[in-house]
Amino acid sequence: MKAIVAGASGMIGKELLKQLLESKHYEQIYILVRQKIDHLDSNCIQIVYNFENDTPALPAVDHVFCCLGTTISKAGSREAFSKVDKQYPIQLAQITKANGASLYCIVTAGGANPKSSIFYNRVKGEVESELMTIGFDHLGIFRPSMLLGERNENRPFERAGQIVMTALDFLIPKRYKAIQGEKVARAMKNYSSQPSKEIRIFESDEMNAK
Repeated sequence: MKAIVAGASGMIGKELLKQLLESKHYEQIYILVRQKIDHLDSNCIQIVYNFENDTPALPAVDHVFCCLGTTISKAGSREAFSKVDKQYPIQLAQITKANGASLYCIVTAGGANPKSSIFYNRVKGEVESELMTIGFDHLGIFRPSMLLGERNENRPFERAGQIVMTALDFLIPKRYKAIQGEKVARAMKNYSSQPSKEIRIFESDEMNAK
């Protein structure tokens, strides 16, 4: 089997790539990157990819893992944020489904709702809704709460939130507790090895329990 991982340089994507390689489930894993990463496994092929011009063409794979994500402040505008968190994942889904992919996994967020009054949650909900119409045999949606783990970039507000949520963990309902990025990656890997036919949504409490 073959797979594509988009967002492999981020917190969850990096951990997911590691776990997928260790599982030996895939003979070939492609990663979509903006710039090349050093010291990759021999079973991993990098594709420098620009979603704005769709080049180069993507290879046919069985499974697709989308860990793309940014923040409004990093993206620079709501429009730019929506491109990364909604337009690009849908674009990836449409291309890979046309090429024969049967499974698509995506990281969205707790509280994702296409009717939400909160812009961030609304965009996450909209991408989920769009993906449900594309027709993958297996669709896994992973909705983490506040993520814990190391990032490549500095996100001071997120870091402050991590400290607060960790300190008050005993007061927070299970669904909203902070979760390690490694646990989200593990949930994605486990789902891909035994996917269900129906659309499967994983909330933070379920991923945290494993």
